[in-house]
Amino acid sequence: MRPSFPLLLLAAAVALSTGAEPAKNESKPAAKDKPLLLLDDGAETKPATTGADNSRCEVCHLNLAQEELALKHAKAGVGCAKCHGACDAHIADESWASGANGTAPDLMYPRPKINPLCMTCHDKAKLTNDAHKELLADPKSKQTCTDCHGKHRLVQRKCKWK
Repeated sequence: MRPSFPLLLLAAAVALSTGAEPAKNESKPAAKDKPLLLLDDGAETKPATTGADNSRCEVCHLNLAQEELALKHAKAGVGCAKCHGACDAHIADESWASGANGTAPDLMYPRPKINPLCMTCHDKAKLTNDAHKELLADPKSKQTCTDCHGKHRLVQRKCKWK
């Protein structure tokens, strides 16, 4: 059976992160190789560098490695799971690759819920410039934090949620 594209990406990501060479028709993995698991029994690991480990998400959401909002939060130790949950079912569901409807992340935020979410960590009193004051003063404002602080949305979805 041929592995699916996301599993190939995962294998490549693991190989790059461990410095290992991809396997070349070996019947069994070398003893030093770690098994390729999508779910890690809930144990969270952090990379050797400082910041949050978003590697489980970056396997498919390659844009996160360059996306301003994700990078700034990761440097501060705040990973994807802080806002979106562990998303084990979402991560394990590869049905989207064949065009089927995929499993949504544990937590998603429509536009009206973005600003209240951001304010759960960011102190409203410390947002002192005029643009922030105006935005936060109007609860019916159509503008969200992510309009200025990183395009944290997929421009085009390739699947719909189940």
